[in-house]
Amino acid sequence: QVQLEESGGGLVQTGGSLRLSCAASGRTFRNYAMAWFRQAPGKEREFVAAINWHGSSTYYRDSVKGRFTISRDNAENMVYLQMNSLRPEDTAVYYCAAPPDMGILVDYFSGSSYTYWGQGIQVTVSS
Repeated sequence: QVQLEESGGGLVQTGGSLRLSCAASGRTFRNYAMAWFRQAPGKEREFVAAINWHGSSTYYRDSVKGRFTISRDNAENMVYLQMNSLRPEDTAVYYCAAPPDMGILVDYFSGSSYTYWGQGIQVTVSS
C-alpha cells in the first residue's frame, strides 16, 4: 500500500522560505512521477508542481515559477518542494500526490492523474 507523508510546513513571514518534504513508501518509488497540490480555505485544490520519474523534467503553475523548486531523491524515496519568496496567497494545505501507474503521465497538471495523496500539511504566510 502506497503511503505519502508530508512534513516541513509552518508559519512564515512574507518573503520567507520553507522546504516541504514528502516521504513515500509502499512501492518502487523511482518509477513514478510525483506532484504537489495545494488547497486554500474556500478554494478548490490546485496544481503546484510535478516532477517526472527520472527527475529530468519539472512542471509548475505560473504563479510559483521562479520561486518554487520541486526535486526528488529516489534513493531515499523522498520528494521536496523548496518554496522561496513566499506570499500570503501561498497560504494553503499542501498535498503530496502520486499516480497509480509508473512512467510518463499524460497530464501532470490534473489532480485526476494522481491516486495517492498524503494527509496534507499547513503552510501559512503572514503579511
